[in-house]
Amino acid sequence: MQFTDVIGQEILKRELPELMQENRLAHAILFLGKEGSGALPLALSFAQYIVCEKVNGQKSMVNAGPSLFGDEPAPAGQTTLTDSCGTCPACLKAAAFAHPDIHFSYPVVTKKSGTPPISTDYIAEWREFLKGYPYGNAYDWLQFIGAENKQGNITAQECNDIIKKLNLKSFESEYKILILWLPEYLGNEGNKLLKLIEEPPPNTVFLFVAENESQILGTILSRVQLIKVPLLEDKDMETALIERNKTSPETAARIAAVSQGNYHTALQMAQHADEDWQELLRDWLNAIMKTGPVAQTRWVDESSKLGREKQKQFLLYFNHLLQLAIKIQVFNKAEAGYPEKDVDFAVRLNRISSLEQQQAIIEELDNAAYYIERNANSKMLFMALTIKIYHVIRDKIVFLNE
Repeated sequence: MQFTDVIGQEILKRELPELMQENRLAHAILFLGKEGSGALPLALSFAQYIVCEKVNGQKSMVNAGPSLFGDEPAPAGQTTLTDSCGTCPACLKAAAFAHPDIHFSYPVVTKKSGTPPISTDYIAEWREFLKGYPYGNAYDWLQFIGAENKQGNITAQECNDIIKKLNLKSFESEYKILILWLPEYLGNEGNKLLKLIEEPPPNTVFLFVAENESQILGTILSRVQLIKVPLLEDKDMETALIERNKTSPETAARIAAVSQGNYHTALQMAQHADEDWQELLRDWLNAIMKTGPVAQTRWVDESSKLGREKQKQFLLYFNHLLQLAIKIQVFNKAEAGYPEKDVDFAVRLNRISSLEQQQAIIEELDNAAYYIERNANSKMLFMALTIKIYHVIRDKIVFLNE
């Protein structure tokens, strides 16, 4: 994967090559970015850049110093490579996630009963996953390998395997690289890696890719260079949806506005772009504020059948409308680019809820999405959410007519 394959993140795509070219490459780097921001694609692209033969050849020329006969000017038109070439043997292997000096570690489940799982048990599946779902999350990966409800882990056996692999000589490249995806899945067994991280063999690079800093061992955090990967800009996501996913421009603009910088969510929403979330939301709010418990129970029964991903998208859509309503209240107008029907519904939300009430509902929606992600009982969750929303806005009841 090359930097050109990474959506947005233009600043990081300029700065990362400079670490290599200016000999500022740390031996342990943590790419910290929320789901869908592109932290993993950035790490994959950086690993390919590090092993690229043309990059390394140019770097050697830069660091060779002046010739015996004085400085010689660089050939006309030659510029520092800001991306891997994509054509040398090292790049071709890295692009296929099969370079012998780029190693991977990721959460896995037991493949054979009684045998501690390690990442190499799933290397074929991992390569296929990266080719198809570079912006995928942990849930996608565990479902991809058939984990079902099993909890993925990075085990002590995996740590031992990492130590063994990185203490071997490199096969082809000047560098050995480990990409460890989601160190949040490392328990205390991750302390086995501390000595290796602190005193690695020459030209060994650790690239950690994480989403939640608070869940990473403090002993590891203190030994890495932190690179924060921001959420994607709406315009970058909109362009990616149109060009890569063949989404219509109108739908892409709407999804980019709703998905909050998360390209993984944007792709999920594009798959269900024809879903009428607004009608579902209107029915829910009318049941909460007007038609009563029988309608509420019927709505909860129907929504509980949607499936986890659709439920998350629905909550995200409601969250988006509330944030749009807040913008309209604060600035007395909506920003350009929002669909007219979303703006109209946001105005209606402002009739039934104040700024403080909307912020309270957003917090409840965020909590609900968190629990859905962790396989909470959706019927119980939506019933509890229905009751909470009723108590938040019961003092300002307006029927939401179409």
